[in-house]
Amino acid sequence: MSTEQKINGNIYISHRAISTIAYHAALESYGLVGLAPKNKAAGLANVLIKDPTLGVSIEFDGSGVGIDLYIVVEYGTRITSVASSVADNVSYQVENQTGLTVKYVNVHVRGLRVSCPD
Repeated sequence: MSTEQKINGNIYISHRAISTIAYHAALESYGLVGLAPKNKAAGLANVLIKDPTLGVSIEFDGSGVGIDLYIVVEYGTRITSVASSVADNVSYQVENQTGLTVKYVNVHVRGLRVSCPD
């Protein structure tokens, strides 16, 4: 959890809040089909409970935030372009909405998905 000292008190931003911002920012990116579970246990838990932080892992070390994203990319798009776009969008949104410094955004491509032809 990140903390910011103010004259009138403290501001606390939870890992879950940062994860939710990163999740929604990633979904706005072109070529992204969705986010994938980090591991099998997280995937099984998501079947039971829909979690808005699926596929997002946050690390906070006091000076900045590190974000790991696990994504599924649309088949036929350039994977490196999609991953770069996702990383840039997530970094921008998290910094803009929280005021925290994003140290890194690691994007792990977990799969490709073919859309149904029209």
